[in-house]
Amino acid sequence: MITQVALALALAFPPVSPVLPAAAPGDVERSPCPVAVPDHTVCGFLVVPERRDSPGRTIRVGYAVRTSTAANRAPDPVVFMNGGPGASSIGLTGFLSRMFPDRDVVTVEQRGGRHSRPSLGCPETAEAILGLLREPATGGAAGTGVVVEAGPGGRVDGRAGVVAAAVACRERLREQGVDLRGYTTREIAADVIRLREALGHPSWNLFGVGYSTRVMLDVAAADPGGVRSVVLDSFQPEGVARYDDAHRDLAGALARLGLRDRFEAMVRRLNARPARVTVTDPLLGTDFTARLTGDDTAALLAEALRKPGGAAVVAVLVGALASGHDELLSPPADALAEGLMARELGLYHAVRCQDEVPFNTFDASSRFFTVKADKAVCDAWKLPASAPANSTTDAPVLAVGGRFDPATPARTSRPAAERLPHGRFVEFAGAGHAVFLAEACAREHIRAFVADPARRLSPCPPEHVTAPSRPGDVRVSAAPYQVAAAPWLAAPFALFALASLAQLLAGALRGRALTAYAGLTGVAFTWLITQEMYGAAGAGQATLAVGVPAMAGPYTWVAVGSAVLALAAFARRRGWGQAVAALIGAGFLVWWFAWFL
Repeated sequence: MITQVALALALAFPPVSPVLPAAAPGDVERSPCPVAVPDHTVCGFLVVPERRDSPGRTIRVGYAVRTSTAANRAPDPVVFMNGGPGASSIGLTGFLSRMFPDRDVVTVEQRGGRHSRPSLGCPETAEAILGLLREPATGGAAGTGVVVEAGPGGRVDGRAGVVAAAVACRERLREQGVDLRGYTTREIAADVIRLREALGHPSWNLFGVGYSTRVMLDVAAADPGGVRSVVLDSFQPEGVARYDDAHRDLAGALARLGLRDRFEAMVRRLNARPARVTVTDPLLGTDFTARLTGDDTAALLAEALRKPGGAAVVAVLVGALASGHDELLSPPADALAEGLMARELGLYHAVRCQDEVPFNTFDASSRFFTVKADKAVCDAWKLPASAPANSTTDAPVLAVGGRFDPATPARTSRPAAERLPHGRFVEFAGAGHAVFLAEACAREHIRAFVADPARRLSPCPPEHVTAPSRPGDVRVSAAPYQVAAAPWLAAPFALFALASLAQLLAGALRGRALTAYAGLTGVAFTWLITQEMYGAAGAGQATLAVGVPAMAGPYTWVAVGSAVLALAAFARRRGWGQAVAALIGAGFLVWWFAWFL
């Protein structure tokens, strides 16, 4: 097992690249783009000191520039940084170029991020945090090469596994020359300012989401002459006790979804009798059994609400969990596991441990396993707390937020935005975190603001954004998610579709009406279901992870009609073809009712 993990770590997280001596701080180096980007895009690295308060070692910050080809190209670009900390930005270059077709778009990575050098991945820590959910809890020690001694009674303290993994990652990074004290919000903001100077832009428009809103506000405060406007999506103001308020903010978001009572009942039920579900470890590619308490599930829901379309999933999921559908916890647990592996946890925890964790109390209300894990890592790393920045700016600021966002709720982001001299706040009904990714209306507001920051334009009504799905809009089922992971599970549906098509053609060619009608209704059913499923997927409805569109239920009667007609055709002629069709139809209905629905 350890050999397998070591190989996986080596392939996924290569050693830190050596620093090339030819580049001096402030230089930019061209490099191939690390991900797919649109035409007219160039990528590179900005060379900066790892610690500006202690110059010496230099590091490289990744960036991409997409040049607009519009005839009315504006002179000041939009510079975007994703949140996290530790989320990549360059992959959104194409999306942002379509959002701002008349402006150059600059996407800048965070120092220590996936497309910067060094990249501060900590897969040991990710495995350990995921291990907190394992049955029995191991803290991820097994499979990471980190050994955790059992406590009294043979029990393993999962947080001890997180601490051991965090120490192992810190030591590995230290051996590679990394100084974690250089990975703070203030240093990341200084990188953005230096990139503007290196690229030669007199001014530009700042765009941050989630964590990077703090970065961009620091940039605006430190570089007033280089900032034309500031967009803060899901604004995370300084001074908010994010960890201490996590449960309160989740409960508030669920109350606005009308789910508070069902949520609280679900938490009590699962705390008393935890659910056991299958979860995939994305690093090892193996499944394990996760033991999920009510508080663990609450943490999963909080993470789900941070994803585009998450409010729709959670609205359905909480109702289903209240009815005992614990099998539906696999999708959000898998999503959490994938998110842990995708995030550069060395960077994430370096920022959190210096800029946020020291300003929380971590009292008894901090029940999420994710919160406890962050605290355990920071206790192990013992990094110094950063001084509060208390940044402000005279530049025009548009802050946008989602009504169902538990990470940056309006109760904290609205007053913070409106305290800025030229700040305004717009809340979008039906939206969660990272509003611009999910809501076209939010993109219209942002685009109009950047075009003319001085005017208060409202190109669309934010209160009329499509509301999340209600439980009645979705028929709860784990089958679509399982089919997406293992397409062969849909074989009965494909066989029924082929049999129906064969019946339609055979009946039409031989003049057998019952056979033809049996095939026609079967083809109609498969077409209707396919349209519903692909239509939902094409519209970005993440609810397919927890169910199927409600119309799948009524459409089932079309399939029943097809099976009845096939049986009638067999009763009339009793040929082998009719017998096979009737058997396939009957078998399909058993599969459909007993498993899929």
